[in-house]
Amino acid sequence: MTKAQVWIAQGRLADAAAWARGRNLSINDELSYLNEFEHLIQARILVAQKQSGPAVELLKRLLQVAERGERPGSVIEILVDLALAHQARNDIPAALAALARALNLAEAEGYVRIFVGRGSPIRTLLAEAAAADVSPVYVRRLRAALGESEVNTPISHSSSQPLVEPLSDRELDVLKRLSSEMSGPEIAQTLMISLNTLRTHTKNIYSKLGVNSRRAAVSQAQELGLI
Repeated sequence: MTKAQVWIAQGRLADAAAWARGRNLSINDELSYLNEFEHLIQARILVAQKQSGPAVELLKRLLQVAERGERPGSVIEILVDLALAHQARNDIPAALAALARALNLAEAEGYVRIFVGRGSPIRTLLAEAAAADVSPVYVRRLRAALGESEVNTPISHSSSQPLVEPLSDRELDVLKRLSSEMSGPEIAQTLMISLNTLRTHTKNIYSKLGVNSRRAAVSQAQELGLI
């Protein structure tokens, strides 16, 4: 699935669309946790194809499913994509409303990559947020991570990772503790997060590292110099 993300970034929309067809994806599919990421990529393809209207509708449905499942990481990512889809339709008020919700949820966890990994479109939208005084401290940090010269906040260390989709700062915190002897509940308690949030972070870590177990995640992270 990361290939489709790379193709979108490279403007290879025909390849990305072929990937979606190969997955038999439709905006009318029944949505669930299991196919959430595929449909999120589908929405990004639609935005890149200048079909922002269908993308907005798909993202709204994805958001409802993620909220019902109490998956905050997914909610934040979907809100960011929803903001960018609204922006592509030149609906800046709706874009800022979605972005403001994402920022409010993400600030406490210190997410950076989930925003700055979206490149130029999010740069423009964050400038709009700054002008509207939306989450000013956090927005300054994110703009610094994007290389905005007028902002002096240190750049997140997640931007230098050797991954197509780098781990967020919070995911790195979880990963470091996965390499210890701590149990899941102990890790959650140490980081002052719920077990459900820990599971979300762990699932994201596994996905980004291309593994399916704690031991494999630690091994892969050590090989990549992440821990």
